[in-house]
This record gives sequence, structure tokens and C-alpha cells, in this order.
Amino acid sequence: PRYVSYLLKRSGDPVAIDLGTAQPIDDLIPEFRTALSDKASTFFKGVAATLFEKLIAPLRPHFGQSKQLLLSPDGALNLLPFAALVDKDGKYLLEHFEVTYLTSGRDLLRMADESRPRESAVVLADPNYGEPPRGGLPVETGLEPTRSADLDRSGRIFPELKGAAKEAAALQSLLNLDAEHVLTRDRATEANLRKLSGPRILHMATHGFFLNDLQLKTALRRVGFSAELAPLPLSENPLLRSGLALAGANVRRSGATDDGILTAAEVAQLDLLGTQLVVLSACETAVGTVQTGEGVYGLRRALALAGAQTQLVSLWKVEDGATRELMVDYYQRLLKGEGRSAALRAAQQAMLTNPAREHPCYWAAFIPIGNWTPLPTGPP
Repeated sequence: PRYVSYLLKRSGDPVAIDLGTAQPIDDLIPEFRTALSDKASTFFKGVAATLFEKLIAPLRPHFGQSKQLLLSPDGALNLLPFAALVDKDGKYLLEHFEVTYLTSGRDLLRMADESRPRESAVVLADPNYGEPPRGGLPVETGLEPTRSADLDRSGRIFPELKGAAKEAAALQSLLNLDAEHVLTRDRATEANLRKLSGPRILHMATHGFFLNDLQLKTALRRVGFSAELAPLPLSENPLLRSGLALAGANVRRSGATDDGILTAAEVAQLDLLGTQLVVLSACETAVGTVQTGEGVYGLRRALALAGAQTQLVSLWKVEDGATRELMVDYYQRLLKGEGRSAALRAAQQAMLTNPAREHPCYWAAFIPIGNWTPLPTGPP
């Protein structure tokens, strides 16, 4: 297989450019993502430069004076943070272009949808995961907690995210929300999410997960799923590989019928028609099962099915403090009228100028998908 890029501008004919054999490019992507995890190393720049030469350099002459790129990647390219690729001058793509991801060209047609939000913004954060059962393995420790946890056969549990509570408080003030629209601790449940009817913004700050290896029958039965509940066999349903941890996740119980685990399959059933922005302030929320020609089956596919116009999701484990800083800056810019993608770019550029946050592991994980324009004004 080979990668081919099709460039479409506002006017003129499409341009097709052969980018070469897919396998060498696909092999570089996990290498790049792994290199980004080492905050003390600049090794990632070499891989980033190689990927730039393979993927962007052949297209650059066709960009002209454009300052905005709309990317609809295929295959493993869906998992690549294009904004962190480095040109021959050592500059990130972020420094030259505003980058927005599209699930497909159909996203452009969806922008004509004039569905309006039916309620104000909602923030869900800092769920009470519950005390883990005795015998559970200790959680991974580090200098800072990351917004991820593994739902695998090890039985790892979800640790508290103190930064999520601070994030919720900051957003409640910024968005001028009453307590009813801030779901924290025991109110951060699946049941309360299912009650939503097209909130203007849905922001969720909690653990995200992606199950990489589907010997899923064991893993999913830990969280209460059975073959009877899945439209496909558990080993084949990609929307059961990723999700979010909510209240009760550590005890696998929330209320009478829920388990505290919101899978992508359940996200797809939420009522987000008219929702202008969904922010998943958790890690690996942009990751899923990659199927060539079909994109990523995971939370990002589920949110599109639920009706969300724009998503802000992450490609890897994100440090708690850095995420909070980025999110607060993003919303401040968004509320001043900057575009949904432009506000993220500006917040990322601000981090890039901070010596303590300039490494892309802090700022490049989050990607915008869908409508990039400013949030429409007016009541929901």
C-alpha cells in the first residue's frame, strides 16, 4: 500500500501527490509518539523532521499563501500530531499553520447543519471513582498524574485527579455556570450524561482509556459487559475498546444499572445534536481502532455520531497540571471570539514560548476535529 495525498483548495482542480510506500511512514509514527514521551530528550526532532519530509514537504509548494490546513488522515496517520512535525529550519508546523482534523470531507457538509444547542455548557470533572477492591494492583506513580488508566487484566484502578477539580472550578467561573451544570464527584455519572439534551459545550475532565489488545472478553467482563449487550462479538466491536471513567468506576457500580465506565459505544448514544464543542480533557481520547479508509473507531467516531460539531481530544497520556493550564488558556481565548481551532493553536504557541512547557509532550497531544470557526453567539 502507498499513501497518496489529495489537495483540495477553495478553487481549482484537486491535486494528487504520491507520498510513497505506507509501511515506512507507519513505522515512524509509533517511534515518534514514543520519543515524545521523554521530556528530557530532543530525539523526537529527528523523527519529526523525517515525517515532515515524507508527508508535508511534497505538499508545501501547493499551499501557497494558505495559513490553515484541514487534514483528513487515513490509517495510522490519524494518530500523528501533525502540529509537532518539524521543518528543515527547526520550526514546528504549528508555527506556520492552523491545523484542524476532519473525519472525512463529509465534515465540511456537516458545517451547514444549523442545529442549535438546547442547554448551556456542562462540565463533568473529578468523578468519585470509589475505593478500589482489596487486592487491586497499585496505580502507577510518577512526578505528575496522567489522565489515563488501563482497563486490562491487571485490574488497575483509576486514581484521583486533583487537577480535574481545579479545572472544573476554573471553567465554572469562566463559563459562568450554576452548580446544576457542573457534575463532579458522585454526580459525575453515566445517568446524568444521558439526561443531557444538546449542551452548548460539554467538557469532561477525567481518565480516558484505550484497550490496545483485545483479549477483550476478560477485560470487558470486569466492567460488566457481556456478549448479549454488544451488536458485534466483543472481540470485534471497536467502540468497546475506548472510553471514560466516571463515578463508581473503581467498584464497577454506579446506581442500580451502571458500571461507571462510559464506553465509546455508549457515547455514541448521547444526545449531542447542536453541541458546538466537546472537550475530552483526558488522555488517549483520540485513539481508537484504526481501519484504513474508515478512520478511527473510538471516542472521536462516537462523538461525531452523537452529533458534536467540534471535538478537542488527545492522542496520548497528558500530565494533569499541563492539561489544566492549556484548557484554561484555550477557553479564555475561545470566549474572546477566537476560532475553535485558532484558540487551541494560540494556547499551544503560548506553551511553546514557556521553557518549562516547550516540549511537545505538553502541548501537542490535543487535536481539534470538525468545525474550526468561532462559537456562535446567542442563547441556546
